[in-house]
Amino acid sequence: MVMIVKDYTKLKEKADLLKALGHPVRLCITRNLLGGECNVSYMQECLGLPQPTISQHLAILRRAGIIAPQRKGTEINYTVVNEDIRPVILALFKER
Repeated sequence: MVMIVKDYTKLKEKADLLKALGHPVRLCITRNLLGGECNVSYMQECLGLPQPTISQHLAILRRAGIIAPQRKGTEINYTVVNEDIRPVILALFKER
């Protein structure tokens, strides 16, 4: 038997998370942040994208509550704060 969920608020929250992850750059950033924190300079080096582009994607992930910045001196590192997305990312990349 299939259970029908009628709590559209909860479904919208989940859909918004998927929308935030629904771009190759944001998916890549999130996947890599599951392994630990990272700063924009390193992301720029790894992704080969300009800093403003990476910052725009980070802002979307931050607004969705997926990542958060953590200041360490003059450096800002990002980390995943929404653990609900971990199984989604792992399933997408078939990692366990």
